[in-house]
Amino acid sequence: MLIGFWYERDSASWAANEAFIMNRIADLGMLMGLFLIYWQVGSLQYDEVFLRIESVSPAIVALIGAFLFIGAMGKSAQFPLHTWLADAMEGPTPVSALIHAATMVTAGVYLVIRAHPIYEIIPQVGFFIASLGAFVAVFAATMALVNNDLKRIIAYSTLSQLGYMFVAAGLGAYWIALFHLMTHAFFKSLLFLGAGNVMHAMDDELNIKKMGGLYESMKITAILMVIASVALAGIYPFAGFFSKDKILEVAFNEGAYILWFALFVGAGLTAFYSFRLVMLVFFGKKEYEKFGFHPHEAYTYVLMAMAPLGILALIAGFFEKGFHHFVTTLLPDYTMEIAHSTAYLLIGGTLLIALGGIGFALYMYGKKGGFPKWIEERFCYKLLLNQYFIPAFYEKAIMKPFTQLSKFAWKRIDMVIVDRTVDMVAKILMRLGSSANTMQTGNLSQMLRLMVMGVVILLILALIYRP
Repeated sequence: MLIGFWYERDSASWAANEAFIMNRIADLGMLMGLFLIYWQVGSLQYDEVFLRIESVSPAIVALIGAFLFIGAMGKSAQFPLHTWLADAMEGPTPVSALIHAATMVTAGVYLVIRAHPIYEIIPQVGFFIASLGAFVAVFAATMALVNNDLKRIIAYSTLSQLGYMFVAAGLGAYWIALFHLMTHAFFKSLLFLGAGNVMHAMDDELNIKKMGGLYESMKITAILMVIASVALAGIYPFAGFFSKDKILEVAFNEGAYILWFALFVGAGLTAFYSFRLVMLVFFGKKEYEKFGFHPHEAYTYVLMAMAPLGILALIAGFFEKGFHHFVTTLLPDYTMEIAHSTAYLLIGGTLLIALGGIGFALYMYGKKGGFPKWIEERFCYKLLLNQYFIPAFYEKAIMKPFTQLSKFAWKRIDMVIVDRTVDMVAKILMRLGSSANTMQTGNLSQMLRLMVMGVVILLILALIYRP
């Protein structure tokens, strides 16, 4: 309902329906998991389920874990149930800041973390979750590289960071997944609220190529969004550095080197698209002048509301030890077995690729003014811009056939069989009523004769069917 808040827009109504339907598909999987749990354990209480789950057949537990994760895939918009999240940007920007960055979309990650006693029994399902998360981390980041919609870029970033969280959760580092969930909420909400300020200043314009040079008019918003972008890129000492680097260390520690490499590449892509957005919106040529916009800074109370998020995006990582102590009273601890020297090398490498991504974005969109047009004409660029043509595939392979099937069912089944059956029953009843209506003449003697006939018939029936 919040996604479809601007109900007069067809795009908002469509996005609301898409989010609802995608999540109903996922919820069917989650319901199957719940049914299996109740069938095997006889309860849905966490403590009872976790106490008895070890006595359940491993194959059934694997099915339970897989079905619960399908529910998580829908809520946390993991491939292939991911398309609704970018379209959900049709909702009001504060909704995007809260629901699509900090609360609702992270519910899937939280489900996997909360159900950790189940996933500890089935590491093979956990590894699948981690593998899908690593894929989504890169998959979503590549789409953010070329998109020109301010809010959609941040939405793809959310998708990518959810992938990081699933990698940690799938590999058994539950507290680290929860730690990234927390730090990510601060800087991602800040990015969305900053995007809201920009939209307000630009008369709801979202195309970042129509902006540029907004720093002069919106200095505080620009500074806050730069802080959030640096935190998202994972640069020390910002919050994202502490949680994101931990996830890469987990992947390396588990010997999942392909997953580590995917996350490593994702870190570079994240840094690049974050500062591509910053450069195109706040620096460079004032493209907005061509379109007659008159940008202005947001109200003071709006900036004051954003300031705590900016502070948390800067310092939240330093609370790692306290957070670790707090959550591991309930969640299992995770032991790093890699040497300190290796850990420092991993941290250094991740920092270098993140700084490289930032530097490349500053160079391309600062000095060069962006990529040349011939790159935008390439198939790869169009592939990323069109979300790998997955929405188009869904429309042609699923929506159009389903629409045709619905039309057939409406015309041939609903109209011909159902409606005609109901109409026939109604016509028969109307005819019976019309025929019986002739008895109601208002003539007292005729009514008395009918009444006597009725009593005689009742007496005869009573005699025939008496016990």
